[in-house]
Amino acid sequence: MHHSFAQIRLLMHLLVCAYIFSGCGDNSKSPQPLSEAEIPAGMFVVTPLEESGSNTEKKPEAPEARLEVKRARFFSYVLPEGWKLQEDGQFALTMVAPDQKALTIMVGNSGLFPDYPPGRFVYDKLMALQPQNLQIADGQTCAPIKGFQHAFAFPVSYSIGGVPCRGLVKCHIAPYYGGATMAITAALSEAKQWAGYSSWLPLVADQVAAVDGAAFGMRGVMQQNIETSTAYAEAAREYRDWSQRNWQAVTDHRNATQDRQQRDFRENLGAVQTWHNPYDNQRPLELTTQYSYYWVDRQGHVLGTNDPSVNPNQGSTGDWQMMQKRQ
Repeated sequence: MHHSFAQIRLLMHLLVCAYIFSGCGDNSKSPQPLSEAEIPAGMFVVTPLEESGSNTEKKPEAPEARLEVKRARFFSYVLPEGWKLQEDGQFALTMVAPDQKALTIMVGNSGLFPDYPPGRFVYDKLMALQPQNLQIADGQTCAPIKGFQHAFAFPVSYSIGGVPCRGLVKCHIAPYYGGATMAITAALSEAKQWAGYSSWLPLVADQVAAVDGAAFGMRGVMQQNIETSTAYAEAAREYRDWSQRNWQAVTDHRNATQDRQQRDFRENLGAVQTWHNPYDNQRPLELTTQYSYYWVDRQGHVLGTNDPSVNPNQGSTGDWQMMQKRQ
């Protein structure tokens, strides 16, 4: 049977169309296996791997910009969609991811020494998670959260139950007279998910802010400071009173000394001495040093003598008393 050239071309066109529509030309489908005769000597059949296996972790996506600020008993915070507020206390606030493989932590305390090392505080708080092989890198200064004046950021790595984890922990410091309040905000996840979390989860952790005076135990510290200040004020008042009394006693002693010195000088200069009048203690008498013994009666008459055995009461109707020299 003879065919024209046009018929042959039409037949070939129909064969090509049939091949395309039958799917034989779809490169997305697996090729037909080669027969042994089609495999050259020294070569072997290789099956390509799938581009994405079923065990590949899905990269955590950043939450939408429309995030709602929530308020707990002591702190305000931002909760990503699907996350759960696990701990809401006076000293700590924790949020956990839906798959339990990431979390944020905020924990703090007041009443610390003002020179407490930030790296040590981070270590102490993370050890509450009971991690294995905790590694804390050098801290770098960063912006503090609301209510704090200074902050340092520490990249960390550790394992929990043999699962490697990574994260970023920031230590925030609020110094005050005689002490400091310190808190950490931590964004943590399994190490294989950290690349997806590192860009946004630390920002979520930093949204925590204290909304109650009792947060971190500050109210107790303030009360303690008030009591300490009251005790200090009372001690200061007692010290001022004692100092005033002591100063007054010093002043009185100095004045008395000056008076005595002036009197002694006057007595030495005028050759007189001061004697107590037993009939009038308010009016001492200055008498010449010519005699060693003096007697006085009720009318104020004075007798002097150098003889200690002489007594004017003998043979007299008067009432004489011996005078004593003032020391």
